[in-house]
Amino acid sequence: MLPSKEKGFMSFKREVPANLPVGDRIRTYHEFSGKFPPEKTREQAFRCMNCGVPFCHFGCPLGNVVPDFNDLLKDDKWREACDALHATNNFPEFTGRVCPALCEASCVLGLTDAPVTIEYIERAIVDRGWDEGYIKPQIPKRRTGKTVAVVGSGPAGLAAAQQLNRAGHTVTVFERDDEPGGLLTYGIPAFKLSKEIVRRRINQLRDEGVQFNCNIWVGRDIPTSRLEEFDAVLLTMGSTKARTLDIPGADLDGIHLAVEFLKQQTRRVLGKKAEGPELTAKDKHVIVIGGGDTGSDCVGTSIRQGAASVHSIELLPKPPLDRDETMPWPYWPSILRTSTSHEEGGDREWSILTKAFSGDDGHVKHLHAARLEWSLPDPFGRRTMKEIPNSEFLLDCDLVLLALGFLHPEQDTVIQDMGLDRDTRGNIKTDQSFATSRPKVYAAGDTRRGQSLVVWAIHEGREAARWIDIALMGRSDLPSAVSFGYDSLGPTSTTPGSATE
Repeated sequence: MLPSKEKGFMSFKREVPANLPVGDRIRTYHEFSGKFPPEKTREQAFRCMNCGVPFCHFGCPLGNVVPDFNDLLKDDKWREACDALHATNNFPEFTGRVCPALCEASCVLGLTDAPVTIEYIERAIVDRGWDEGYIKPQIPKRRTGKTVAVVGSGPAGLAAAQQLNRAGHTVTVFERDDEPGGLLTYGIPAFKLSKEIVRRRINQLRDEGVQFNCNIWVGRDIPTSRLEEFDAVLLTMGSTKARTLDIPGADLDGIHLAVEFLKQQTRRVLGKKAEGPELTAKDKHVIVIGGGDTGSDCVGTSIRQGAASVHSIELLPKPPLDRDETMPWPYWPSILRTSTSHEEGGDREWSILTKAFSGDDGHVKHLHAARLEWSLPDPFGRRTMKEIPNSEFLLDCDLVLLALGFLHPEQDTVIQDMGLDRDTRGNIKTDQSFATSRPKVYAAGDTRRGQSLVVWAIHEGREAARWIDIALMGRSDLPSAVSFGYDSLGPTSTTPGSATE
């Protein structure tokens, strides 16, 4: 028997389903995360204290109403919980799998105990919604006669397209790859996010009326001037200009961008032909440079491909295990995190400076590196590094994967053609309404804010859609995150109802 709602946090400890054992999961490219039966999931929902001031809202860029869907789950109201989840998040099955759970870092229960398993609960609710048929296409009752082009179909573009279509506008999405999804399809490995899950949601958008034109790179395959046919244009092309290393030997064969390596493997999983020279870690000594999520994905993929060894190196110092005085609650703490891929094997090192590569017959064979010493943070949180004398060393390698992040969107097509203003980092510059320097053209997601998280991209897509709707119609019934404390800076319509059913 479950306890009263008020005492659940005292009755249950935090639990998450066990993943498939390492020895089994490294032999598959499919999702390996476990699943609780419904009653066990409800127990975890009972841990939510329904705080008077729910700081999980503060942590979540989407303003997900976490106490609300937990409270509904306590009452065994799965369908209503699914509706509450979708009220603020178009794609909870994505964030429930690949979000770092910013909300959990802000959970009040986390001050004295382990936080509520918000991310898993979110995934369990939406997965059951799909299984039970709660999630259906929402087809507009009426069309406004306005047309919107969305360039790029990553999480920001998909969220915006769905919102704008539900507002009644005719939405056309242009995608340069052979199928929609952006990084959801080709940037995140299938063992973290099944591509069938991505396709299922995209099919919902198609059923609602969103039109997808794939294999079209605007500015190359069609002229950018074609976008002038639309009443509004939203650019959500992501941040795709990868950071590289300008050091001796960086042009040797065997040194590749992480995104090329990961995309090839996803194409194999989908039964497609790999593009470009074959990249595989099988029987190779692999070095991954970069300690973020992309680097972790390269580790997991390399292990599955049968690498002889995998070594991850990071320029920055090793983070602490727990919060310190520089990471006050409820802010996201920069602490040491071990991903499921890191659990599967390989070595990790921090404070490593890559100085050069050397090789034989034009192919990389060694990485030349040195160890670093970092200063304590100054009052502004900045640290300086210096090379430790006589700390140089070599690492053997046959394959080097650069997971160094991304600088800004590629600028030689749409951005250049339109003459759009850019910020100091090379991202598209917008005002508070996501409008660019060119009339009728908007930007959202990583192409505007720089490399970020899927949850932020969805937030930006939703907010940009509302501003475009206001510009086209003079008002909007689309929801805004401003009501959950975010400064999306604009009027929120109080008129009930919408163009969807």
